[in-house]
Amino acid sequence: MPGHRSTSEPPPAPDTVSDVIRWAVFSCVLVPVVLVWYGTSLAGATGAALGLAAVTAVCRFLLRRSERCAAGCAEQRGGRHTRRRTPVD
Repeated sequence: MPGHRSTSEPPPAPDTVSDVIRWAVFSCVLVPVVLVWYGTSLAGATGAALGLAAVTAVCRFLLRRSERCAAGCAEQRGGRHTRRRTPVD
C-alpha cells in the first residue's frame, strides 16, 4: 500500500527546530504590536522587532549548524558513540 509504513519502521521524528523558529518569528511580530498597543513609540517597537529578528536569525543558524554537525559526526563514527575506546576481550 502506498503511504503505509511497516510496523518495524519508527515514526519520523518531529522537527523541533522548525517549531522553535516558528514561535520565534511569531514573537518577532507579536512583541512590537504589543509594545505599540501599550504606548511605546513606533521607533522603539521597530528597534525591538529588528533586535528580535537578528537574535532569531542567529539562533536559527546555530541550531541548524548543530543539527548538521550532529548528523555528520554520527555518520563518521558509525553512530552515537563516545571517542573513548573500550577494551576488547
